[in-house]
Amino acid sequence: MARQFILAIDQGTTGSTVLVVDVTVPDATSIIGRHTIEFSQYYPQTGWVEHDLEGIWSSVSEAATQAMAHASVSDPGFSPDRIIALGLTNQRETLCVLERGTYRPLHRGIVWQCKRSADIVARLRAEGYEQLVRERTGLVLDPYFSGTKITWLLENRPEIAAKLRQGQAVVGTIDTFLIARLTAGRSFVTEASNASRTLAFNIHTGSWDPDLLRLLAIPNADIFPQVADSAGEFGRTKGLSFLPDGIPICGVLGDQQAALAGQTCFSPGEAKCTYGTGAFLLATQGSKALASRAGLLTTVAWSLGGKRTYAFEGSAFIAGAAVQFLRDQLNLIHHASETESLAASTTAAPEVYFVPALAGLGAPYWDAKAQGAFFGLTRGTTRSQLIRAVLEGITLQVAELTVAVQQDLGAPLQVLRVDGGAASNSLLMQMQADYGGVRVDRPANLETTAFGAALFAGLGVGLYADLEHLRRVRRTERIFSPASSAEDGVRVAAHLAGWHRAIRAVQVFAGTA
Repeated sequence: MARQFILAIDQGTTGSTVLVVDVTVPDATSIIGRHTIEFSQYYPQTGWVEHDLEGIWSSVSEAATQAMAHASVSDPGFSPDRIIALGLTNQRETLCVLERGTYRPLHRGIVWQCKRSADIVARLRAEGYEQLVRERTGLVLDPYFSGTKITWLLENRPEIAAKLRQGQAVVGTIDTFLIARLTAGRSFVTEASNASRTLAFNIHTGSWDPDLLRLLAIPNADIFPQVADSAGEFGRTKGLSFLPDGIPICGVLGDQQAALAGQTCFSPGEAKCTYGTGAFLLATQGSKALASRAGLLTTVAWSLGGKRTYAFEGSAFIAGAAVQFLRDQLNLIHHASETESLAASTTAAPEVYFVPALAGLGAPYWDAKAQGAFFGLTRGTTRSQLIRAVLEGITLQVAELTVAVQQDLGAPLQVLRVDGGAASNSLLMQMQADYGGVRVDRPANLETTAFGAALFAGLGVGLYADLEHLRRVRRTERIFSPASSAEDGVRVAAHLAGWHRAIRAVQVFAGTA
């Protein structure tokens, strides 16, 4: 049997990961190579976050090179010329401004966490555009999304504004930038789930919306890339030092949608939560875009054969980043892996709480001015309690998202599938089951974001027949069931009540309550 492999790129907020996936037996895939390269974050002003796009490209090329070297050692049957497809998933709302034709960066990437456009958002809200944005995009007006970042550049960077208005510059998300580089500038394209995060894309028509462009003061739709199907062909590799020419790029998804695919949540009501820098819960809706009544977003999950599937999404901006905060800013731990053992021996709620609003509050509050806080500290508060409070803060955020999803779906979640680095923490996952009141399903492969891109790449090249075929690839490693005694119920209710008091206190301090 001829050996076949897929290369999957996961370009994230703090690093780029590349997997080499053996798909020789499609229903029994295995990861034979993996490598991650971290890159620098830039904070020019308070609340601003930027990425060096050339640094991102270097991290991708180096991660791919090292992943393939690893694959060659672990499996002598691997060689780059046996890669049948390339899948790509990426941080979604980060804005790239590129020179037309060359796709050379003209500005640092403005990261999804960046709050520089908060005043523009406030102005648009005051002008009454919230409802239009919600109806056309499924989103809310928030600095999180890339549209108001474009407006900010038009208002604050005259040299960039002139190039955009004269057609000398274009904009895109990270997928657009990477595909242009992978194809030697032959493809200027994006994918529907990424386009749906821009505030400029109409999720019902599947096109850039002229009314939205006007309210964002964007000169015309020509500065945006062509929108393609999620498992279509986006181009072929060309002129790369680390890959042969001609490999089709056939699976592209925004990171959270890729995780939804990697968890094989293809039917309405199936849901996953990814614990990365933030925590992102998505629940599949189906072929009709439903509006949320509980503060969630409606987003494109993927587009296949010109038909879009939609999902509800709830975002907590800080999850794994809260553990990094413990390590890097507070110096309470040396390694993230320490948190499970340290937190297991103590209690925090209902005495001590941590609200992880280090980049504002996401769904269901959408409060960009909120800031993080510990509550309930005394002279007796211990290091272990602070660590446990941080873990509980992550899970309490997600518990609110599960409640919101269930309200919007009109039915309880039967199971929540989980992935991302923090999902390896069994204490965290048991807390999630208890606070959310839902079974938590942890897969054998936690790399579901990159894996979802690999599955869609396989779908794009005909390796898999359809979405149902993809379900056979996923494996469960462990189920966490919620605590079910009456005593547990009282305890969880008390913890949730204290959490809501802490959230209100954060908003009072921010002046938004």
